[in-house]
Amino acid sequence: MRPLIQHEHDVLLEVNYTGICGSEIHYWTRGQIGPFVVREPMVLGHESSGTVVKVGKGVTNLKIGDRVAMEPGIPCRRCSACKNGTYNLCKKMAFAATPPYDGTLAQFYILPEDLCCKLPDNVSLQEGAMLEPLSVAVHICRQGKIQHGDSVVVFGAGPIGLLCCAVARAYGAGKIIAVDIQKSRLDFARSFAASSTFEYSGGTAIESAQKLMQENDLGDGADVAIDASGAASSIQTAINVLRMGGSYVQGGMPLLQGGPGWNEISNQMFEVVCFDSCLRYNTLKDHSRSFEISSFCFPVSYGRH
Repeated sequence: MRPLIQHEHDVLLEVNYTGICGSEIHYWTRGQIGPFVVREPMVLGHESSGTVVKVGKGVTNLKIGDRVAMEPGIPCRRCSACKNGTYNLCKKMAFAATPPYDGTLAQFYILPEDLCCKLPDNVSLQEGAMLEPLSVAVHICRQGKIQHGDSVVVFGAGPIGLLCCAVARAYGAGKIIAVDIQKSRLDFARSFAASSTFEYSGGTAIESAQKLMQENDLGDGADVAIDASGAASSIQTAINVLRMGGSYVQGGMPLLQGGPGWNEISNQMFEVVCFDSCLRYNTLKDHSRSFEISSFCFPVSYGRH
């Protein structure tokens, strides 16, 4: 049954593609991610593209048949964060596939028209679904203020980490080092966008950081370190691999298992109180930049095995 449009500025979308995010896997296998716990049945999915099949009477910028990338978070539009233009920090955000809100892994989905990003003719619906994770990577790299020639170390060679490598490359980074515990991921990262890789094999954070710096000729440290894993060991190593004055960006949801005080730090990162964190990213603001980046990066088919 199709959901009914309730507000005049909403559109009804037929969902064409939905990606599977790591958060979906956590919800499916563990029933939670970070502080968010699934307490009742919930539809997954938040990386989606769709086609407009019906519009509310107040819709002016979209028409039936338009292809769009779907913003997964609906802000309250009334709080100070929303009014300041940082709606991604809205504490009342209704985010798809985040308890208690259902996700986009459905045949139909309703969204306000201004949270639908119309796709250019040269961007496919499949690529449109990937704009959400690409937007995350764009936001992470923008927060890190990556400059031409910078050395960038990305911890975690999953989808977000790989996209961070690609965006860093598009921004002109000189060295892009992917770090992971799985050799197969690192092999793919090197063929995709990383200039070199480092296989984490244990030891203290300082020892791992020193080894990484020596093997990759980083001198006094990296200009930018990005964690896209959420693992405490990666975060600790990432901080130690930075040069004095370098930039650290937390891109992965910190796992609540880092020892005394770590849970509090993890929650603060999510709230974005005093950390340069990307756990609350601004998708639509970064979508426009993603269109430019995607033309530089790689076709979707590149990632098929």
